[in-house]
Amino acid sequence: MIIKGLSRIGVFFLYLLSLLPFWLLYIISDVLYIILYYIIGYRRAVVDENLSNSFPEKTAEERKVIAKKYYRYLGDLIMETFKMLSISKEESRRRFSPAKPDTDQRVRDHLAQDRTVLVAAGHYGNWELSALSCSMITDKDRIVVYKPLADEVFDDMFKKMRSRFGGTPVAMKDTLRKLATLRGKPSLTVLVSDQTPVRETVQYFTQFLNQPTAIFLGIEKLANAMNAVVGFWDVRCVKRGYYTYEFVVLTTEPKQLAEYEITNMHVAYLEQMIKAEPQYWLWSHKRWKFKPEHV
Repeated sequence: MIIKGLSRIGVFFLYLLSLLPFWLLYIISDVLYIILYYIIGYRRAVVDENLSNSFPEKTAEERKVIAKKYYRYLGDLIMETFKMLSISKEESRRRFSPAKPDTDQRVRDHLAQDRTVLVAAGHYGNWELSALSCSMITDKDRIVVYKPLADEVFDDMFKKMRSRFGGTPVAMKDTLRKLATLRGKPSLTVLVSDQTPVRETVQYFTQFLNQPTAIFLGIEKLANAMNAVVGFWDVRCVKRGYYTYEFVVLTTEPKQLAEYEITNMHVAYLEQMIKAEPQYWLWSHKRWKFKPEHV
C-alpha cells in the first residue's frame, strides 16, 4: 500500500509537470541531458556497446557524437512523454503532422474496405506521440498494443495516456484475441516492432544493425491471421518538438508472401531509418540480451 501511495503521488506530480509549456520543459530537458550523460552516465556502457556493435565502420569519435545527440534527445523524449498526460488534440496534431496531404486518407481508404490495418513502429522518435497521432486518423476501432509495466499505478497512467484520443490499449499477449473480436470490421492497430522477446519464446533471428537479433513474429502472425494490410510508421524529427509521419505500405496481401518476409521487411525499414538519423532510436535499451547460440 505504501508503494502504491508513493506511485500515486508520483503520477500526480508528473501530471502537474505536464501542464508546463513546452519551452520550459525543454529547459528542464537540457538540464536532464547533463545529468544523464555527464553526471550519472545513465546506461552509458549499454549505449556505447550498442553503437559499437551497430556501427563498427564508424570511428569512436563519430559514435561519441551520436551518443551525445541521443542523450540530448532522450531528455526531450522524457519531457514530451510527460506532456502527453495533458496535451490537447490540436497541439498534438500541430507537433506530429502527416508528411504528405494524403497520408491519413490512404489509411482511411484501407479501412473503408473493411480491412484490418497493422502499423509497425519502432522505438524511434516519440513513439508514444506516434500512437496518439494514429488514434486521431479515424473513428474506427483503434488498438494500441503495449507491454504492461510492473507498477500497477504507472501502468494505469500509461493506459489512460494512450487512450486519450480514442485508442484502446491492449496488452501484447491479448492482441490476437482482441483482433479476433473485430474480424470483419475495419480496425487500426499500432505495434512497436523492436521489442526484445523473452528467451523462451524466441522463434526467429534476423540481421539487424550488423548483428543477429531476436525478433517478435507477432506482426507477421497477426497479418496472416487477419489478412491485414501491413504498413510502417515512418517518423521524422523536423525540428525540436516537431515531427512528421508517413504510412508506408509493406503489403496488402500478407498470405502471398513467404515465411518471415513481412518480419524482414519491417525490420529492414526500421534499420534504414536508424542509419539515416541514429540519435532518435532507443540506444539505452538492452536490445541484444542473447544471441542465437544462447537460445
